[in-house]
Amino acid sequence: MIGHELGGRYEVIERIGGGGMALVYKAHDILLGRNVAIKVLRQQFVHDEEFIRRFRREAQSAASLSHSNVVSIYDVGQEDDIHYIVMEYVEGHNLDEIIKERAPLQVDEAVRIASQICDALDHAHQNQIIHRDIKPHNIMIGRNGRVKVTDFGIARAVTSTTITQTGSVVGSVHYFSPEHAKGVVTGEKSDLYSLGIVLYQMLTARLPFLGESPISVALKHLQEEFEEPREVNPLIPQSVENIILKSMRKNPQERYQSAKEMLQDLETCLLPERRNEPKIEFADMDDEDRTRVIPAIKPEPRSVSRAKAQAVDDDDEEDEPRDGKGKKPKKKKSGRAALWISLTLVVLLALAGVVWYVNQKLVVPDVTVPSVINMTEEQARKSLSDKGLLVEDPVIRKYNKDFDDGIVYEQSRPEGTVVKKGAAIQLTVSTEKPKVPMPDVKGLTFDDARKALLAKGVKDDNIKKKEEFSDDVEKGLIISSDPGANSEVDADNQEITLTVSKGRETIKMPDLIGKTQQEATDLIEKNGLKLLRVVEEDSYTVEKGKVIKQFPFDPNTQATPNAEITLTVSKGYPADALNYTLNLPVAPVEEGKNTKVQIKYSDAHTEGKTVDWGTKTIQTTQVLPIDLVVDPNRDAVVTVLRDGQVFDTYSVRYTDVQNGTVPQIELPAMGGDDPGDPGHEVDHGDSGDSGNGDDQGTDTTLNDHPGKGKGKNKGKGPDTETVIYR
Repeated sequence: MIGHELGGRYEVIERIGGGGMALVYKAHDILLGRNVAIKVLRQQFVHDEEFIRRFRREAQSAASLSHSNVVSIYDVGQEDDIHYIVMEYVEGHNLDEIIKERAPLQVDEAVRIASQICDALDHAHQNQIIHRDIKPHNIMIGRNGRVKVTDFGIARAVTSTTITQTGSVVGSVHYFSPEHAKGVVTGEKSDLYSLGIVLYQMLTARLPFLGESPISVALKHLQEEFEEPREVNPLIPQSVENIILKSMRKNPQERYQSAKEMLQDLETCLLPERRNEPKIEFADMDDEDRTRVIPAIKPEPRSVSRAKAQAVDDDDEEDEPRDGKGKKPKKKKSGRAALWISLTLVVLLALAGVVWYVNQKLVVPDVTVPSVINMTEEQARKSLSDKGLLVEDPVIRKYNKDFDDGIVYEQSRPEGTVVKKGAAIQLTVSTEKPKVPMPDVKGLTFDDARKALLAKGVKDDNIKKKEEFSDDVEKGLIISSDPGANSEVDADNQEITLTVSKGRETIKMPDLIGKTQQEATDLIEKNGLKLLRVVEEDSYTVEKGKVIKQFPFDPNTQATPNAEITLTVSKGYPADALNYTLNLPVAPVEEGKNTKVQIKYSDAHTEGKTVDWGTKTIQTTQVLPIDLVVDPNRDAVVTVLRDGQVFDTYSVRYTDVQNGTVPQIELPAMGGDDPGDPGHEVDHGDSGDSGNGDDQGTDTTLNDHPGKGKGKNKGKGPDTETVIYR
């Protein structure tokens, strides 16, 4: 069944349980994308038409139930000889596992569980559905604490042939009601009796009736009283014990009359005013169907028998008629004696039959359990059968790395244990190494996918990572896995490859700035990009025909393949820009001695920023050509520094260059190191003065009109005035 797609819709993942009638599998509903539980009828029942008919009818009836404490039934179907019921999958444990692990449970927890079971029974009874097999195995506790009752309606489908099946009754006989044990019609009160036993077991960690065989347990349900709960666990409040005592009365008339009545009791039993209520009392309502002990017939002493016989004879003689001589006529007594003898023999034969029946049914010989470890399952079954023992169904099949497939490695009763003939032994048989279903990890991060695989038992070393570009999956998320989702995986040995998205494929954007248009176009095509358009733009800084800007990707950033690129190419200087070469004379401080001269300038080409033209060491007067660009919005300014000190500043106006009226700069006078060194002064006066500046050194007056410059020299050396006309 594992891996089979049942009904073209349910993919069977793993087996999660089973009983004498059916096996339960976990499956995935492909259509709705959810996990479900599928109960599959055992093969020995698939040819019982009456059973199948009831199985379907009761399953369909149970499907009509809709309650938060009832496992929902989704579908009923058949595929070839496979009859199945699809139901809600509950993630959690059944109550039997919880009882074995930590019973006795806390009183409030046990009452809470019992209340939810009772609520489910009330809903079912109102829909004319009797469970008939309430036991911890059929109670699921979800991870959220929600109680779910399963197998509604299934127990009703059991025919008389299944009663004798090994394990079918053994597993449930401890929870039978007396009327169930008698084989008479059972009703709602039978479910409440079974619920009382479940509550008893939760609070005491034991069952009320135990025996060597199912028959002996059933007889105890009919005849014997159980040990009261508070005698086993004194922590149980009297109000809770009263519920158990009332629900487990042998006479159904003395039990709760409905699940609703019992539920009301459960919901209020832990209130402070009820916890110490008086112990419940019941009238001695003897069940006329209860098995009774017939007193043995004891022989009377011979003298007494004779006296009684003589008395009888005397009485008879008084009533008998006499003849004419007063004598009694003789009468035969053999008829009456024969009658008494016959009755006595019948009673003795009946007692002998009872004794023989009890010996046959209840007195079971002891058997010593043999060891079947390391045998095949077939050999183990034969070995136990030879001893008069049975194999409990179902056999537990679980992987064990130390044993081969099909070999018994555990038995419920160890070798040498003495049990009654006919007892069932639970076998655990090794299976092939189990494969786990591959989880669907698409869309997860690698770390999350790795955690999901580790939770399935996959070894960390077997998880491999592969990266690929993807236009659809976000960077860092899983694109696919090999093997794919829901595939069977060998958790110990199989290698699993997870393909992780690197996002959209990118390339490194080349640097096109400063390249010619043709060079840029070639690089675009070489890198798998496309040239969208070329835009021309004036530029003072980039040579004509070369790239100024690239869009939308900057140089050395990541670009997507086939992206469209826009280039901005320089048209050179604007049409109204003018070039001008300023012949700048420079002189040393003293002829023949080294003077360090540094030139700085700003113009339209530098966009108004002052840049360094260069530095020269001179000993004689020289003329340096300074190339400048001016436009209507920006003039040029040249600054001369001698030995690190600003010597002079010259301005070249756009209008002067345009009109050809830029004046020539005269050679500067050389100055000594004494305080009388000549200096330059820029004077924007309106009249031509003799050029006396305020600075030491050479004074230079820049006038708009000849003869209007004024300046006053306060230096100590001789003054030289140079007038530059604009």
